[in-house]
Amino acid sequence: MTAPTQLSTDPRPLYRAATDWVTELLAGVDNAQLHDPTPCTEFDVETLSRHLVATVTRAAVVGEGGDFSTVPVLADAHDVDAYAAATDRATRAWLDDDRLTALVTVPWGQVPGAGALWGYLNEALVHGWDLAVATGQPAEADENLVAPTLSAVKGFLPEHIRDSDEVPFGAVVPPRPGAGLTEQLANWSGRAVFDRS
Repeated sequence: MTAPTQLSTDPRPLYRAATDWVTELLAGVDNAQLHDPTPCTEFDVETLSRHLVATVTRAAVVGEGGDFSTVPVLADAHDVDAYAAATDRATRAWLDDDRLTALVTVPWGQVPGAGALWGYLNEALVHGWDLAVATGQPAEADENLVAPTLSAVKGFLPEHIRDSDEVPFGAVVPPRPGAGLTEQLANWSGRAVFDRS
């Protein structure tokens, strides 16, 4: 998978907006929903929430110049306070403009920092959609946030590489008529329409 290094858009404000959206979604989760299934079939609501905390923590560690692999795929905590604290840490970690061009190592390879952040932005939005759909919350983030992300993701995660063992995404799902941009982004990552019943 290649990074969208050619993009001129600074991903940092978009990433912060995406994590703010996920923070609101986590705040809307009812404890009775923690063991409900999600569109991301490997996670229920609780493990998806723990994964969300872990991914934003990984983004922070990478921004600080650390090793992403020191952060487990699932965090111990799944609550909104843990996610919000990790989001604040990630925001601070990426303040220096030089971090966007410095090479960093992430699960999908060695890329410039901006490429890493675009990947984590995609992850926040897609898993945010997963969480929203699973818990019956509004599943569309701001179009001004999603549109540039969808454009970037189509560049660095093209449809033809889905057969590679190194790409942890399913085949692109054709969007249903009327699908919003966040759902289309999830479709691009292989998410199908999810039935909560």
